[in-house]
Amino acid sequence: MIVVFGSINLDLIFPLPAIPRAGETLLAPGIRIEPGGKGANQAVAAARDGAQVVMAGAVGRDALAAGALELLRAAGIDLSRVIEADTATGCAAIFVDPQGANAIGVGSGANLAARAAQIEGALLGPTTTLVLQTEVPAVETAALIHRARARGARIILNLAPAGPMETAALRALDLLTVNETEAAWLGTHLGCGTDAAALRGALGVDVVRTLGEDGADVATAAGVQRVPARRITPVDTTAAGDCFVGVLAAALDRGAPLSAALTRASAAAALCCTRAGSQSSLPTAEETDALPDAAGPRMS
Repeated sequence: MIVVFGSINLDLIFPLPAIPRAGETLLAPGIRIEPGGKGANQAVAAARDGAQVVMAGAVGRDALAAGALELLRAAGIDLSRVIEADTATGCAAIFVDPQGANAIGVGSGANLAARAAQIEGALLGPTTTLVLQTEVPAVETAALIHRARARGARIILNLAPAGPMETAALRALDLLTVNETEAAWLGTHLGCGTDAAALRGALGVDVVRTLGEDGADVATAAGVQRVPARRITPVDTTAAGDCFVGVLAAALDRGAPLSAALTRASAAAALCCTRAGSQSSLPTAEETDALPDAAGPRMS
């Protein structure tokens, strides 16, 4: 089982001719509105890949909440640990250029009300994979990491967006995932290099550093591995990183070895990039299974 503690947003997506510069106004021909948030995206990605998923987070008592939860419900995710807060549901504005690159601004809103105590200890045992990001309060994420470590859960942290996190909590992880920007921030914070091997040396935990079209580098006790990216023409890279993390977690939770889980996650993320949108772009397990060399069909 996968337990996700993280953000739940409603995304406003603007297809623009370019990413706006400071002080510049650009007109989009339209707008897409759909569920998002790193936590919710990763939960949906894992559920669509076949995992049993529990989501813990917060939404507001407002008109945005129903839309933000729509695809979580559709994916069959257990939402009994999502609370309502007396503030606005989280909301993101996403600007997407014709090459699929994006820039994102997020209003955290109710996400700042998420608390580790929403997840009871019984959910954090050895059969659980706990998936975390950093769009909810870092102190709550760190507290949950320590509780999960004591109870034997597998713990995956996607340090996204990059920001301060208790070093002891980082050292209690099973797997840390970062992109190049996040790795650069963390390397500076820790006083080490920015590649996966340097980060693993500083923290003593397995590290996956995603590199966009250059794939990912992975550092474990066995050494360093490069996972190549699939060659695609991107339409929209929004949620691709979340797709990668969610599918990686789902594959590991089913018992796949890390190398096979990474190959499957990379295939799913590439497929995500060929579609416009955030949560709506996340592939199903059957769609990922159909890709050549996607680490084989799902393990039962």
